[in-house]
Amino acid sequence: MEATHSTTEGHVDHQVEAPPSDPRRRVPRTDALLRDPRLREAAARLGEAPVKSAVRQAQERARRGAVAPEEVADTAVALLPRTAGGLRPVLNATGVLLHTNLGRAPLSAAARRAVAEAAGPTDVELDLTTGVRARRGRTALAALRERVPSAEAAHVVNNGAAALVLAATALAAGREIIVGRGELVEIGDGFRLPDLLVSTGARLREVGTTNRTTPADYAAAVGERTAFVLKVHPSNFRITGFTRAADITELVPLGVPVVVDIGSGLLAPHPLLPGEPDAETQLRAGAALVTASGDKLLGGPQCGLLLGAQDVVGTLARHPLARALRVDKLTLAALEATLTGPGTPTGEALTADPARLRQRAERIARALGADGVDVRAVDSEATVGGGGAPGVRLPSAALSLPERYAAALRAGADPVVGRLAGGRCLLDLRTVPEADDERLAAAVRSAAGR
Repeated sequence: MEATHSTTEGHVDHQVEAPPSDPRRRVPRTDALLRDPRLREAAARLGEAPVKSAVRQAQERARRGAVAPEEVADTAVALLPRTAGGLRPVLNATGVLLHTNLGRAPLSAAARRAVAEAAGPTDVELDLTTGVRARRGRTALAALRERVPSAEAAHVVNNGAAALVLAATALAAGREIIVGRGELVEIGDGFRLPDLLVSTGARLREVGTTNRTTPADYAAAVGERTAFVLKVHPSNFRITGFTRAADITELVPLGVPVVVDIGSGLLAPHPLLPGEPDAETQLRAGAALVTASGDKLLGGPQCGLLLGAQDVVGTLARHPLARALRVDKLTLAALEATLTGPGTPTGEALTADPARLRQRAERIARALGADGVDVRAVDSEATVGGGGAPGVRLPSAALSLPERYAAALRAGADPVVGRLAGGRCLLDLRTVPEADDERLAAAVRSAAGR
């Protein structure tokens, strides 16, 4: 090996040149790699920076001897991200239908197409017939009212918490909100309902006890400073035993508005979820306003739904805070397609046939077993998740793999997220669309090195 030495102000710089026979001399130049048609297409789709980064990584692997010089272009292509964004699509095999860490409800095919169509210029606030400004999201709001006939009016904000913030700010700033102590809930990531409501300038008037709150408790608290009575569905826990909770029909006669936060976004009763409150039933019972999330049982995009009396919803929509909480055109497009289009992935997962799930698990397990993978089909239980239907267990079926597969599946080129139980990695099929069975099997084979 030949070395050259140069000295500048006492510093010796050693430059080592690779001999002509060194494979590193055969690593393709960057400009040559960037002429590869696949990388040119990727640069047009993703931008030049991520493509150049992938090329540099591939070249470095070749210099270390990890890949052959003739494999550098293929390696760079494999290193490219699927999209220009940082979010990676994953297969949800956790058995949690609405997994908050995975973005809750997956959008339907109709909603995804609607988002793509709305990505360019749209008539979101323009009447094409008259050429004048129109109400933002008017068709989505009309679709929402059609799904909930008892709602005189509807409004949409950017999430469920925002819906409650807008209601408290517009209706109760400087006044009192009466709420049962058993409904002062905390949800994920330390988010506490009392903190949210107090931040709006409203004062909370707590009544009853953790396990028992009667209509008389609410009646005794109603006064001149009462803005509304708030009912909150405890969506992520249950209190059983010696309990009592006031029904909407028992609170409406108190003479003040009743606001109901149902949380999970169920618009109408569902036979599989008899204990889950829905918007239509609450409004028929006399609630002045119902708030809910769009990315839960509705199966749509993240948004907050406000449904109720015309005067109440109108007050909220005209409040200055409504502008700060409004949704964008992509959310409106996805919401409307969810409301008017075919069934959602959430709805399909909820109503999936357990016998069919077992058949799928056995079929996939046989195919993987034939490839030498340690796998078996097992019965399992799925849950709704996302603050919906606490305590409801959905019979399901799963692939059971050694625990070490969990990390390998998450780190794969097509990430799969399962759950650990009894020292095994379970891939629950209730949350995996049947169309993705081969995709799931391919990810398992890759994790197994097959």
